[in-house]
Amino acid sequence: MKNIVILTGAGMSAESGISTFRDSGGLWEQHHIEDVATPEGFAKNPQLVLDFYNARRKAAFDAKPNGGHIGLAEMEKEYKITIVTQNVDDLHERAGSSNVIHLHGELKKVRSTQNPNLIYELTTDKPEINMGDKCEKGSQLRPHIVWFGEAVPMIEKAAEEVEKADVLVIIGTSLNVYPAAGLVNYVKPGTPIYLIDPNNVNTARRDIHFIHKGASEGVAQLRELLKKDS
Repeated sequence: MKNIVILTGAGMSAESGISTFRDSGGLWEQHHIEDVATPEGFAKNPQLVLDFYNARRKAAFDAKPNGGHIGLAEMEKEYKITIVTQNVDDLHERAGSSNVIHLHGELKKVRSTQNPNLIYELTTDKPEINMGDKCEKGSQLRPHIVWFGEAVPMIEKAAEEVEKADVLVIIGTSLNVYPAAGLVNYVKPGTPIYLIDPNNVNTARRDIHFIHKGASEGVAQLRELLKKDS
């Protein structure tokens, strides 16, 4: 069974109504990124950061998987699929994908500010955290998100998966955010690479097959191309 690794970015969830930072004029939901997505921002104004992610979490709970998410999940019937996502929503899982690596954390989870291994899942009944919400050890809870300037714990596992890939697919990412963008360099020589994005993506690589469509149409076209190549 062909081993396909799929790297997804913000464009993957755009059709589901989840806004992307790079499409917001340098602001993310009217906030500067350093104020809401850095350890320094959290230290300066933790309630602002918690409020910001409470709103993002509500949007994620309300969002539905789009045709792209569903198409990738259906591909598990024909291929070994590993999804490496930069997204913090759970739309891949809700569409039915069973093997998802979250590089930048998960919006619906929170963790202790003192012990990163104490992780909790929020529900639709309690989708928010606020100042004073603590783990069982007594420390404040924070979003289970990898902020700018923090280490990316899952990057090594993701690189290992890319090294084993028979096909690499990139969907909805500008290939500008590192270390995730560097994963493309881990493919074996000669490995087919497909990039699905309605916008032009600047890359020095010349071995990428571009599919200039959104996630839903792009995944449908990808599946047809893979059938022809099999």
